[in-house]
Amino acid sequence: MAELQKLLGSEAGDHSLVLDLNEVRLVDRDVVSFLASCEAKGITLANCPAYIREWIERETTP
Repeated sequence: MAELQKLLGSEAGDHSLVLDLNEVRLVDRDVVSFLASCEAKGITLANCPAYIREWIERETTP
């Protein structure tokens, strides 16, 4: 995950970024927090499994 964070941190500009989560099957709380922060920064999460989407929503809802 650190490598992905570094890569996304180096991407700047007005272009859109998309993370394709099609092959993601297992995540932990740190990954969910990371994905939520990506969305907050405008990064699109494509093909996000339903259970991960629900977990992100629970983590970001006060």
